[in-house]
Amino acid sequence: MTMAGLNLIAQALSIYDRDLRLVVCNAPFQTMFDLPDALVTPGATFRDTITHLASRGEYGEVTNVPAFVSERISQAKAFQPHYMERTRANGRTISVEGSPLPDGGWVTVYTDISATKAQEALLRARSDALSDQVLAHTEALAKTNRERAAMITTLEETKRQLTASEARARLTTEMMPAHIAHVDADGRYTYSNQRLGAIIPHRPSDILGQPIREVLGHSNYDLIRDALGTAYDGAPSVQEFTDEDSARRIRVAFTPDRSGGVYILSMDVTEETQTRAALQQTRRRAIAAQITSGLAHDFSNLLTIILGLQSRLDRLPALPSDAAPLIEGTLNAARRGGALLSSIAQISDPRSLRPTATDVQGLLSDLATLAEPTLPPAMRLTLNIPMLEPVLLDRGMLQDGLLNLILNARDAMGTAGEITLSVRRVHDTWIEFRVSDTGAGFSKDALTRALDPFFTTKGAEGSGLGLPMVYDMTKLAGGDLKLANTSRGAQVTLRLPYRAAVPATTGLALLVEDRDDLRALMRDMLMDLGHSVIEAASVDEATALLADLPDIALILSDIQLEGTATGTDLARRLGAGAPPLILMTSLPADAPQFLEAQKHAPVLRKPFTPDDLAALISPQKALAE
Repeated sequence: MTMAGLNLIAQALSIYDRDLRLVVCNAPFQTMFDLPDALVTPGATFRDTITHLASRGEYGEVTNVPAFVSERISQAKAFQPHYMERTRANGRTISVEGSPLPDGGWVTVYTDISATKAQEALLRARSDALSDQVLAHTEALAKTNRERAAMITTLEETKRQLTASEARARLTTEMMPAHIAHVDADGRYTYSNQRLGAIIPHRPSDILGQPIREVLGHSNYDLIRDALGTAYDGAPSVQEFTDEDSARRIRVAFTPDRSGGVYILSMDVTEETQTRAALQQTRRRAIAAQITSGLAHDFSNLLTIILGLQSRLDRLPALPSDAAPLIEGTLNAARRGGALLSSIAQISDPRSLRPTATDVQGLLSDLATLAEPTLPPAMRLTLNIPMLEPVLLDRGMLQDGLLNLILNARDAMGTAGEITLSVRRVHDTWIEFRVSDTGAGFSKDALTRALDPFFTTKGAEGSGLGLPMVYDMTKLAGGDLKLANTSRGAQVTLRLPYRAAVPATTGLALLVEDRDDLRALMRDMLMDLGHSVIEAASVDEATALLADLPDIALILSDIQLEGTATGTDLARRLGAGAPPLILMTSLPADAPQFLEAQKHAPVLRKPFTPDDLAALISPQKALAE
């Protein structure tokens, strides 16, 4: 249809690419210059066409055709817009208007203006009353008008291309999961892709013309000020900081602008930071296991020998009366060495997280039941627990860690005081547990070294492995542990990634699995949990079912599926109000797809049991409360 329209216009048109090969031309182009079919076929070279026209006399007498052709090719490769008028060998006059294309190449329009020129000649011949000066001016004005019209056409095409290019660039930047911006030499925003609020919550999106200090807030600006100054000095820089209001971890890259400003790229790396912390701790555990395994094995053998010999010694007749206490003391020391080996094994042996839907109030109530009998009569344990929805946590590891912190606080206070355990949710990023006491607080040395293995302030009574084990558990879960002193005593703050548990439901479940045998097995699991089940084998099929069936209450999807889309892609497609999603996979825990999937939904490792699946779903009791 486009070619039909081009063939109907009066002008001849040709388009050559950056290599000066014909892309397209219309019928008038062949007719106007009487070209053979080979020269109007896509792929024909500009050189062959000019050589043909010059040899045929289109440009008048040309004494050196190769030199003439080379000069025309050089002019064409300059890719500059132009307008010219020339008289052909057949006596007709044409205008030639050329405009370069954004990706290289030419579009050229040829217009036969012989009639216009004839009218101008007739006017000159018949208008004796008009002076030659007026006629010349009229002709020049007509030519200028044609040149201006050609220039306006070129400018309008350039404007259209620039507008389209800018629209594509803005659309691309607005789709990126990052804030892209530019500030001038005075620190005011001159460009933004309006994604700041998505990266740093509660920040404005319309920030053009505003100073960066006011937009980011004074506390955040103070954290990035030095890196921004480095970019203003001409060197790129990268800075990470934690937004105090949202507890999100932000990475900002600054790139100098030669005009005096700075380009800024900001990304939310909270999940990446949590995963990185967990991987680092896993590597530390592996190194610790390699170092201690051999020593622990030999030490264990020695303790076994000591225990055996002491037991035989205790059974010998006619021992001195003061030998029994010595033998018992040796046995107690050996048993304590065995307990120390068990503690070393716990901190060095690999352990995988097993998060389950946890009722935080119930967990801490059970913890208080365990801890209170160990406290002196004059010591009190106080719990400050808000109402929280069930959270995905490793219940056993968390309870062990908090109990360790409570017992440490007890030992630090002596016979009286108060231990306070507080819980709060920090936005949708962290769940925070804070244990504080009314003791003497941490010493300066303890604040620096308390998380180091074997450091203790309890003398011979301490192993120095309590806080390091809690720290290890926290880092393994992607969290953080901080020690501090308050006006009342010591304080330990434990933060774990906040992952809401999947709400309990017995409605319609969507099972997305591409293997028939596995789909049948998991269908039975869901039905045993009280669900009715509808199935899909790909993300596209699952998306269609979600659009047609608003009653779906739960989605269980494999990560690797039929087609190019994955279960993680399905998680990204789910909008607000979508059913809860549980992902499953047989990928190893350190696989990039596994780590990425954990950012979007709970992930079950195959093979799993019905109990493993049920453990991720919130109990009805918790929801009712």
